Amino acid sequence: MKHTQKTALLLVLDAVGLSTLEYLLSKYPGRVKLPNLCRLGLGEIVLPEFKERLAFKASGKAYAARVSQVSATADSLVGHREMMGVIDHRTYGLFNDGFSREYLSELEKRIGRKTFFNKMAGGMEAIELNAAEHERTGRPIAYASKCDPLIQLAMNEAVIPVPEQHKIADIAFALAMELKLPITRAIARSYIKNAQGEIIRTSNRHDAVLPIGQKTLVDILHDSAVWTVAVGKTSDLVNTAYHAKVKLNREIFIDPSLGLRFVHPKKKDTNPFCIQGTINALQAAHSVYRPRGTFIFSNLVDTDSVYGHTRDVEGALRSLEEIDRTLPLIEKNLAKGDLLGITADHGMLHREDYGYHNNEPLPFLAYRKGYDRKLGGLKTGLLPGLADIGSVFAQFFGLQSEYRKIVKL
Repeated sequence: MKHTQKTALLLVLDAVGLSTLEYLLSKYPGRVKLPNLCRLGLGEIVLPEFKERLAFKASGKAYAARVSQVSATADSLVGHREMMGVIDHRTYGLFNDGFSREYLSELEKRIGRKTFFNKMAGGMEAIELNAAEHERTGRPIAYASKCDPLIQLAMNEAVIPVPEQHKIADIAFALAMELKLPITRAIARSYIKNAQGEIIRTSNRHDAVLPIGQKTLVDILHDSAVWTVAVGKTSDLVNTAYHAKVKLNREIFIDPSLGLRFVHPKKKDTNPFCIQGTINALQAAHSVYRPRGTFIFSNLVDTDSVYGHTRDVEGALRSLEEIDRTLPLIEKNLAKGDLLGITADHGMLHREDYGYHNNEPLPFLAYRKGYDRKLGGLKTGLLPGLADIGSVFAQFFGLQSEYRKIVKL
């Protein structure tokens, strides 16, 4: 039996800030086709000199704006939390020289394994340099992120089982808190090697993260019996109560009839899994009885992890084009009156050595299916920064007053 409960989807295009998109367009002379994002207004909010590159017309039925994060640090965790009403004025530094011997020695005692490497490095760089040694010794590869205040521990799933990897990250984070290290996360970076020996990071990663310390929009929705679903890494970043968490990582779970495509020639991207998970969640939202409706919080990470930090301009644009191509599949699974929001958690500044997270204007595109009036009467501009995105979703579910109380300016 099909139900008609209201459904809202917030889709995060990881690291696709507007300055980042404009940079990518400036560095790539070829044609870039984003007709569906432009229909929702993306071409109207880039700087004037880039509008010709995104020549597809807006429908006039969606809301499109440039928004700026007000939290201090450009970070995936900080950005996602601000969308859910948590403004963080703290600043976090990087660990340019790795982590102290005191910290790592105690960590090794607690996890029963030695670690090695302990340098600042990009994720794939650290794994590719050290995979052979890790697989020979069973020692996790410990390294500091180049752009986030966190420790990463890379491990092959065939060497260290996934449950143990998750436990190692939890222990690493708990110890960092004991020693008052200023980190926001400890990440177990799970990877596998395919039949060709290629290294592929999987969605079995686990983030042990800084406590939020307050209620979020997700909590308000959950407590109000709105069914809450996290797809991809959103539940790791806004680590609170969800009714369901969706992390697909095997190709067999991708419905062939949808025509989802991997952009990376060696299938290192994970967006097809997250798009499939998002579609699954949308279909369930309208077929399973959920009287207060459903909120789906999804992240598409490849524009950050696969193509952003590696400064792959063409790859990032091709990945974005593939996201654009799948938007009609997502919209097809929205009922009349349902809300779709699209944004980003931060930008990506391309430097000579690496792509770094950047605090820059971010897109907010929003659309209510079947409504000619933008947002169907929902208001914007009530709260600063990305918290205003949460405000729109709170209004949709009739919970604006509860949401406003949690936002600490």
